[in-house]
Amino acid sequence: MIDARRLRILRAVADHRTVTAAAAALYLTPSAVSQQLAALEQETGHRLVERGARGARLTAAGEILLTHANAVLAQLERAEAELADYGAGVGGTVTVAAFATGIGLVLAPAIAGLARSAPGIRVRVQDAEGDASVPMVLDRQADVAVAVEYRGAPGEDDRRLTRVPLYSEPFDAVLPAGHRLADEEQVAVADLAKDAWIGPYPGNPCHDVVVLACEYAGFAPRLEHSSDDFHAVVALAGAGAGVALVPRSALRGTELGGVVVRPVEGVAPTRRVFAAVRQGAEGHPLIKPVLDALLAAARPGGEGGGASVTAPDVRPA
Repeated sequence: MIDARRLRILRAVADHRTVTAAAAALYLTPSAVSQQLAALEQETGHRLVERGARGARLTAAGEILLTHANAVLAQLERAEAELADYGAGVGGTVTVAAFATGIGLVLAPAIAGLARSAPGIRVRVQDAEGDASVPMVLDRQADVAVAVEYRGAPGEDDRRLTRVPLYSEPFDAVLPAGHRLADEEQVAVADLAKDAWIGPYPGNPCHDVVVLACEYAGFAPRLEHSSDDFHAVVALAGAGAGVALVPRSALRGTELGGVVVRPVEGVAPTRRVFAAVRQGAEGHPLIKPVLDALLAAARPGGEGGGASVTAPDVRPA
């Protein structure tokens, strides 16, 4: 008989690629993970994991078992959801991991809505970068992720997760007020090829969007200043340090003195935001209302207005 807890360990090793990282995600010691993997190999009669200098990888037998593990773990999530539904009075805590702008745009309004529609549900918020929240859900450190589409993100066909699209938003060009293109109605990315750039650090999903937008325009951006805080990015642009592409919602509530903000000409680079839960958990009586509230906040005209973010019209004084 295969122990489902060991299937979670196998999946964590597949996700994190090392026993040490999997152990940290599961709050276990590396030796405990190794022992559970050895027991799982004994249960199945197959070698499941190979370890080398570059970490751990699943064998062919391990990959086969992982496919079934995803289905089994999703079914266990559904079982927990049905049992919780059976026992409801709905009340309890749901942990949501979300990036800062997503918290302001959809999560905070969703919490306000839940206070009226489902007052027994308490939402606990964890601030996490747009590419960090999904691993937290897979590692059971969070119940819901509000995440940004990024290079390497689990796809819509990933059997570990159920994804719910929330909103998408364009990036706008942020230029110093005295920039040569400040009076243009729109700005072509290609026209900024010779400028110094300000942008997020590598690893931030928005860094990928900026770099790809520049690559499509035929150049590699000269990133002279780096910050993951868009308030800082805009402040640096206002000081004349360079130009930037910034997600439109991140400009809300930001001091825009000294800059102009212009839509990008043509097809603008876009940030796509989605919610994700472990597959099978989407019907849980605590989690489903949270997903519904996030969707309501993201809807045009909803409390968050996430899908209808308008561009600031900021011109030099």
